[in-house]
Amino acid sequence: MTSCRIAGLGMIAVLFAGGCGRPAVKVDGSSTVFPITEAVGEEFRNEHAGVNVIGGRSGTGGGFKKFSHGEIDICGASRPITESEKEACRAGGVEYIELQIAFDGLAVCVNPENDWTDCLTVDQLKQIWRPQSTVAKWSDLKPEWPDGEMELYGPGTDSGTFDYFTEVIVGQTGKSRDDYTQSEDDNVLVTGVAGDKFSLGYFGLAYYEENRQKLKLLAVDGGDGNCVKPSAATVRDNTYRPLSRPLFLYVRQSSLERPEVRAFVTFYLDKVGSLVPVVGYVPVSDEVAAKNKQLLEGALNALAPAT
Repeated sequence: MTSCRIAGLGMIAVLFAGGCGRPAVKVDGSSTVFPITEAVGEEFRNEHAGVNVIGGRSGTGGGFKKFSHGEIDICGASRPITESEKEACRAGGVEYIELQIAFDGLAVCVNPENDWTDCLTVDQLKQIWRPQSTVAKWSDLKPEWPDGEMELYGPGTDSGTFDYFTEVIVGQTGKSRDDYTQSEDDNVLVTGVAGDKFSLGYFGLAYYEENRQKLKLLAVDGGDGNCVKPSAATVRDNTYRPLSRPLFLYVRQSSLERPEVRAFVTFYLDKVGSLVPVVGYVPVSDEVAAKNKQLLEGALNALAPAT
């Protein structure tokens, strides 16, 4: 793998490189979307060896900051773009198309040695994660549970996973206790949960699937008394509530003037349906896939005739 340093992108790897100085597609954003882009990029390289796909995973919010400044071509996002991010794009003269590429469930995981619970309610999760939470031990949730200190792991504040989890669990986007181990790299969170008997963490379902032998997946009771674990079926049919969500790509319109970006996005939409299940996510419906291709076709048709 060739390593080329690109100024200003942070947390960068040339994932699928054909060599420094060649045409490049710059992608950043959600660590949850990253494995999908990585899988598509590996396939893309087989047909376009002369194009570098430069990937980062600085979180959805971090990716949108770079996207609105015109520093990257594509932003992967694990939530829809916010009004403030739309305004930043307008201020930066960045026009874009939004493509929904998959569904993901957020996994709530504990250490495999946890033998006292298989399910948590949304209310219990809120008790754990709300600001100024007084939950420090498992016994603070239920007296019969162990007195072990609860070690918590979760994404940082630039992560779309953080935004989504706080919105649907805590009740306010971005509001959370801050005395937990934070990382934009979900692999760090997996390692933390796997290393402590009394730990608990949350991250994208794909990272549980990749590390299922190291982790114990909890079911979640969304409030109706039914404990449901995330899976392809429960995420797609929305019975795993409220921790299932769509994933997106945002593509800068002006970047589509470059042939390497056009080729990559077209390839992405052609291949993502078959590659999404491989990395632990759920494909969108045929109708959404068709809409994505229509949006891309419209964007390409809107380009100047010279391109």
